[in-house]
Amino acid sequence: MPQTHQASPAPRYVPVAKPLAEQIAEAIDCRSTPLSQLLRLMAALNAEGGNEVLRHKLRARIGAPLDA
Repeated sequence: MPQTHQASPAPRYVPVAKPLAEQIAEAIDCRSTPLSQLLRLMAALNAEGGNEVLRHKLRARIGAPLDA
């Protein structure tokens, strides 16, 4: 039996990603951010060649030595 209409997939909500600097600032301010998330943000910052001020703040929040 032929179909009379084409079923289209339901539109999916895909949130717009925040800039990395904003994600890091929020993670630093929120004391309930898991260490794993902080480490992922650090890896993303290192891959991006990000800003040293953010790197120092993130390391301080993680607890890593600043000269590491």
